Amino acid sequence: MSVINFTTQKVEKPIFDETKICAWIEKVASSFGKRVGTLTYIFCNDERILEVNREFLRHDYYTDIITFDYSNRRRISGDMFISLDTVRSNAKLFCREYEEELMRVIIHGVLHLCGVNDKGEGEREIMERHENESLALLF
Repeated sequence: MSVINFTTQKVEKPIFDETKICAWIEKVASSFGKRVGTLTYIFCNDERILEVNREFLRHDYYTDIITFDYSNRRRISGDMFISLDTVRSNAKLFCREYEEELMRVIIHGVLHLCGVNDKGEGEREIMERHENESLALLF
C-alpha cells in the first residue's frame, strides 16, 4: 500500500490536487516497474535545504530537491526535501510556470528513486526526457 505525505517546514504548503498528484506519482513509478511505498515530501525554504545539504551531503549550496532513498527492490520509498524558493527562482530562470516547475521537481525525486540518475555524462539529458514524459502524463 502506498502512502504519500506532503508536509512543510517554515513555508506555506503549495496548493495542488493531492489525489491527482499521488495517482500520477504511482503511474510514473509503475512505468519503471516500481510500486510506491512511503514517500514524504517536505516543502521548505532555501535556508532549510542548505542546512540539510550541509548536514547530510556535506555540500555548501542551495538546490531544489534532496532525495533520501529508502527503497528496496521494486518498492520505492524516501524523503524528499524541496526548496520552494529555488523552485520559484528556477521557474523564472527557465521561463516556466511555477506550478509546472514544482511538478517537475516532485517527479524528479520519484525518478531518482526509480533509478534515473543525473550526475554522470549524458545522464542529465536522460533525466530531462523522463521528466518531460512524466509531465506529459499530468498536463
